[in-house]
Amino acid sequence: MLASLLIAAVSGMRAMTPLATVANAARRGELPREDGTPALLAHPLVSAGTLALAAGELAGDKMKTAPDRIILPGMVARVATGALAAASLAPRKQRTLAAVLGAGVAAGASYVTFRARAAAMRRYGQTATGVVEDAVALGTASLAVRAAR
Repeated sequence: MLASLLIAAVSGMRAMTPLATVANAARRGELPREDGTPALLAHPLVSAGTLALAAGELAGDKMKTAPDRIILPGMVARVATGALAAASLAPRKQRTLAAVLGAGVAAGASYVTFRARAAAMRRYGQTATGVVEDAVALGTASLAVRAAR
């Protein structure tokens, strides 16, 4: 369940990174099949699509016009991807619990990381803090997938 909670926390920072990480791991066959990661995530088009969306989000986050992550559409995306990614990394019998916890963790992490980023931006600027946050998000997502193996 730790992997599920980690990947959900990443959703608080970047909505598409967790889904792209899980989809690509599923496509490469790196996730346990007995846990039943949704086959749709392993499809090459889904994997490529989530990667493209994640790359766009990483680039868009550095723009001055990027909306706050805690606005309603952003929160809906983070909660949804947090729940789906968390459930995908959980053992089959714990999927529902993982999805519920994942949604909550994603929502909570959104607010925590929003406040932390806002404070850091005042000192270091938007681009520098965004790059650091990207590195934390990508590293944590990779760690979560490795923990799920």
